[in-house]
Amino acid sequence: MRVFKHLALSAVTGLAALLFCAPSASAAAGAGRGPNPPGEEVLQLVAKQTQGGLVDVDGSGGPSLGDEYVLSGDLFRGSTAVGTYSEICTLTRFVPTDQFDLQCAADLALSQGQITVQGRFTVTTAGPGNIDLAITGGTGRYRTAHGYVHAVNVTDTETRLTVHLTL
Repeated sequence: MRVFKHLALSAVTGLAALLFCAPSASAAAGAGRGPNPPGEEVLQLVAKQTQGGLVDVDGSGGPSLGDEYVLSGDLFRGSTAVGTYSEICTLTRFVPTDQFDLQCAADLALSQGQITVQGRFTVTTAGPGNIDLAITGGTGRYRTAHGYVHAVNVTDTETRLTVHLTL
């Protein structure tokens, strides 16, 4: 059970914060992908979790369908705080207990509006695999947003984000 909780919270952190601010000249294209498609902004951010909790729906202390991980934290570009995020991930599949899927929905609150993100990924004893989530919309500057976010866990509470955003 301890391994489950550790992996789940680390994995959720990995996608937890996801996204953006106004683009900067330091935003880099994805490695080996060549130039960005026309109209795409690629942003590099770091998400730092400040709060997190587990909702154990059946009270068993182990993984069960419907368990939820609720997270929030701050978004950074370099050492500058640029926004906050909140996220809820629901356990949607586990077989065996050392492998499970999380379905996550998140929002990023930035000075120019909010961005919404959603998706599913698998976590194993080796950690989460690829964490790629869809940008599903937003408000303000991001009201027509689409694209995707790729997340890589750096620590249990810090995630490096590459945001591929089209407005």
